[in-house]
Amino acid sequence: LIPDARLNLLFVCAHPAIDEKVRTALMLQTVLGLQAAEIAPAMLVSPATLAQRLVRAKQKIRDTGVSFETPEAGDLPLRVHHVLEAIYAAFGLASDAVDGAEARITDLREEALYLCDLVCRLLPDSAEARGLLALMNFIEARRPAQQADDGAFVPLAAQDTALWDRTRIIRADEMLWVASQARTPGPFQMEAAVQSAHCHRLFTGQTPWNGIALLYDQINRHFPTLGSQVAGAIARAEAGDAQGGFAALGTFAADDMRSFQPYWVARAHLLTLLGRPDEAAEAYDVAIGLSTQKRLRDYLSARLQALRPAPTP
Repeated sequence: LIPDARLNLLFVCAHPAIDEKVRTALMLQTVLGLQAAEIAPAMLVSPATLAQRLVRAKQKIRDTGVSFETPEAGDLPLRVHHVLEAIYAAFGLASDAVDGAEARITDLREEALYLCDLVCRLLPDSAEARGLLALMNFIEARRPAQQADDGAFVPLAAQDTALWDRTRIIRADEMLWVASQARTPGPFQMEAAVQSAHCHRLFTGQTPWNGIALLYDQINRHFPTLGSQVAGAIARAEAGDAQGGFAALGTFAADDMRSFQPYWVARAHLLTLLGRPDEAAEAYDVAIGLSTQKRLRDYLSARLQALRPAPTP
């Protein structure tokens, strides 16, 4: 029924008897061979906490005698969202891998694209599967522009759109259009719509920030995550309401954001827009400390340095 051993195992591990909070991590560890320390950043928990959750989950599986058999065809639509979450988590871990990461980590990008394509073929009526495939392809299309010739990090707003993969973007837009015809919007389709809007700077020369801000309003109303809430605050600021964007950041729980690097980058950026350089510098310091990629640390350090006045001769 399922034409790939890894994909089959992902569906097996999406068993409803397993706690939703640990399903993705269990799939990444059991099927894709990742360690708790490698998975923890995507789960926004410490490696020790995640390891404990995985041990407890496996113990519960043994104690309750959950039968891990290949699911019937009718069970697949009920499990597909959790499988897609694991696929996207693997894609994100590979994309955010630390400098010099092993090939088994960085290769997960292609593996995720391959597995998601299989899900689309296995479940052609799954709009969310097509949405995720579109989302990952929009991101992949911009990859050639993410690094300068000297290896320096290039943020999305500064990327040379001539380096983006036009054919891949058009193909991803087609995938998203097909998904939208099902009229069953979900988080992956909506995130793909955001990335589509960013990619259309290639065709229009402008980023439609008002539209992106509205999309994030919808995402955060129905499918909020820490990442989408931070991104929504930035989009609101870029659409012209920096004060409103910063106010939105202030509504997040401090414990959730303490070690969430994108929050501190967003805070620093918005404080800079609001003309509060000292507070922005403090936020940049935290963001730099939480960054695992050298090129990103170098970029943020340059932004921090630009806030500090040059020494008087």
